[in-house]
Amino acid sequence: MAGQSHRLIFPLVAAMLALPAPAAVAATAVASPPVATADQYLTIDGARVRVRIEGPKSAPPILLIHGFTFSLESWDGWASDLARDHRVIRYDLTGHGLSDPDAQGLYGTAHRVAQLARLMDKLHVRKAVIAGNSFGGLIAWNFAVAYPQRVKKLVLVDSAAFSINGVTEQPVPVPPAMCAHLLDPSPAGVAYSAAQIYAHPERLTSARREQMRSMIARNGPALIAHLEQFTLPDPRARLARVKAPTLILWGRADKVIPVAQADQLAAAIRGSQLIIYDDVGHAPQEEATAATLSDLRNFLDKK
Repeated sequence: MAGQSHRLIFPLVAAMLALPAPAAVAATAVASPPVATADQYLTIDGARVRVRIEGPKSAPPILLIHGFTFSLESWDGWASDLARDHRVIRYDLTGHGLSDPDAQGLYGTAHRVAQLARLMDKLHVRKAVIAGNSFGGLIAWNFAVAYPQRVKKLVLVDSAAFSINGVTEQPVPVPPAMCAHLLDPSPAGVAYSAAQIYAHPERLTSARREQMRSMIARNGPALIAHLEQFTLPDPRARLARVKAPTLILWGRADKVIPVAQADQLAAAIRGSQLIIYDDVGHAPQEEATAATLSDLRNFLDKK
């Protein structure tokens, strides 16, 4: 079992380090989940990236970025509602979901930010509301710093920003147990992880759990490479440069990124609005879809 110092290499799968490593790790044949008719693939930096676009083409765009090991399906609840009057754009990060691994093997935050800019260019989106959950939030707010003219409003959902368990500007070595899980995730391992991510994992359907497992199995080597490059340098100076109106949403029962960091994030981004949801974990857009949508729409409607 990996040592305590490694227990939070990256939030969404850290709890799995308590699981024993499989006796042998073998390549797992995984059937790809069904692809929606709205999906398309764009080539970005040599990699095919899955993109889903819904809603009227002329409507204001909102771009949704999922977290580590997740995929664009994490935003299903939001997208189905927002698509009534927004052009909803979501995509699988390279090395996640049904996208290819990064062609250059680059998974750092700065590279992800540059890829987001190229994705928007390919879609002819000059400016959009940008929303991100967890690692997706880290990309979102760094994008708002690097490309302030392209962000209409910013929405951060249990967003990574501040150091967690010693992870700073230096990557943390990935323990063998973590590598084994990412290469060959078991249903039990995914269930254990879900118990850390969601306040009520029992509400997940078996199809959702299997979807999560298959997405990890499909991308194991890329996910390991991602962890090897993952850092959390002190964000305060960069957060102070965020100019876009910002909404921060957080689950009080988040076991991945402590709710205390919600207050830190709100204090660091001038003028931001913070809303915390009781009895909700690390993915409020999934666990509290109606409540978060209501608050999101109030924020979007503000001039």
